[in-house]
Amino acid sequence: MASSPKKAKIDQDLIRELAGLLDETALSEIEIEQSGLRIRVARAASGVIAASAAPAPLSAPTAAPVAAAPSDDVPAGAVTSPMVGTAYMASSPESEPFVKVGDTVAQGQTLVIVEAMKTMNQIPSPRAGKVVQILVENGQPVEFGEPLLVLE
Repeated sequence: MASSPKKAKIDQDLIRELAGLLDETALSEIEIEQSGLRIRVARAASGVIAASAAPAPLSAPTAAPVAAAPSDDVPAGAVTSPMVGTAYMASSPESEPFVKVGDTVAQGQTLVIVEAMKTMNQIPSPRAGKVVQILVENGQPVEFGEPLLVLE
């Protein structure tokens, strides 16, 4: 029997979680790479969510990862970026920021915008709470999973 390439097991829960992120953030697609497996979940024109997975391209080993993965030192109550992009604290340079330290926010309220591929994605509050810390500056590049702010 001929040996076939080892297939990575697709995590159905991860795909469901990514699909949920699409709904929460009104994104049209999201893509992540984890443990050598790249998963892309996209919203089809009809509103149905489709998922595809492909092995990540092989690359030469490096001494350190190019982008650090989110670590265990993410503060409790942190709202993290669902994508790679640029964080904006207001809808325009002349506008007041969406939130400031000390503000009380409602679930679903826009906290920050992350621009990815020329698309402005509003990041809603996952719960009601008080903004105790803002961890990014206006116009700062952010990574997937990077803490943006902390809610109490």
